[in-house]
Amino acid sequence: MTEEHEAHPRPARLPETPVPPIPDIDLKSELASNQFSHFRTQLSTHRTALSEHRTSLSEYRTDLSGDRTELSMRRTGMSFQRTRLSADRTLMSVLRTSLSLIGFGFTIFQFFGKMFEANVIANSHSARNLGVSLVVLGIAMLVLGIVYHLQFMAGLRHIRKELVDQGLLHGESRFPPSLTLFTAIALLGIGVVAIIHMLT
Repeated sequence: MTEEHEAHPRPARLPETPVPPIPDIDLKSELASNQFSHFRTQLSTHRTALSEHRTSLSEYRTDLSGDRTELSMRRTGMSFQRTRLSADRTLMSVLRTSLSLIGFGFTIFQFFGKMFEANVIANSHSARNLGVSLVVLGIAMLVLGIVYHLQFMAGLRHIRKELVDQGLLHGESRFPPSLTLFTAIALLGIGVVAIIHMLT
């Protein structure tokens, strides 16, 4: 038996009492009306017992429904946390791609620049422009990823606050600052420094 059922015990099963049998009544007798009235009283008592049992079952269902509502609110709260972590994972994907673009672009720029300085190649402008383009692309992608993440999280927090205010969600668990967001901002700073160094 689950804790939910232990907290709210089910009403005992109503003993099966047969419907009062229809009496043999002599319609010509003076007592016929009294006999019919007595039979109707027995039927009414039987219906009353059934009605009370239905009421007990209805209260039992109401109690269980309250517990299910509580569990549903808890599940919704955990769903918000999972959505937040999913947004973090999306930003991580953007972060990895941007890091690759910035790293490759800076490496290409430096590599062909050193080869030009060592007179190994006569012209390095095309390769160095490719490096700059990759770094700029990585920075642009990172900026868009950060802006999208901030907008999404602001919307998620707004919806969560509305549900908490309406009493549909407990809102006990907080949304901690995103470490991935801080890392993305730091990488954005590194990318900006790199592009400034490359252009100057």
